[in-house]
Amino acid sequence: MRPPWAVEEGLFVDRCDRCGDCVDACQAQIIVVGSGGFPEIDFSRGGCTFCEDCLRACEPRALEAKDPPWRLKAEILTSCLSLNAVVCRSCGEACDEEAIRFKLETGGIARPEVDAGQCTGCGECYGVCPVKAVRVM
Repeated sequence: MRPPWAVEEGLFVDRCDRCGDCVDACQAQIIVVGSGGFPEIDFSRGGCTFCEDCLRACEPRALEAKDPPWRLKAEILTSCLSLNAVVCRSCGEACDEEAIRFKLETGGIARPEVDAGQCTGCGECYGVCPVKAVRVM
């Protein structure tokens, strides 16, 4: 997974000189050196704040301003504790955009629902899930 504002993959690989400036600029420290020395996102370290520091640091223009910065969205997997009748709302509590809400159902299950229109794909929900039942794609 590339940093926010990454250009199309082929162009990204052509433009990115693997200098590491975006890695160093990332306040949240979620941009890491990945495969082949190219920058990647690691949501296990936290979520993206969209501060634009990586965008400003990228001189070869492998990252370019666009809105939205990416098309990633969170998805809740069936291994979710809440879906399995265990009280947990970690992902919803971590979501500043309030894109993850819980719908109470018969039998005491609170079904998490992701509002794709509100989800920024920041990944904040990923790292807080105790069973890694959140996927950001």
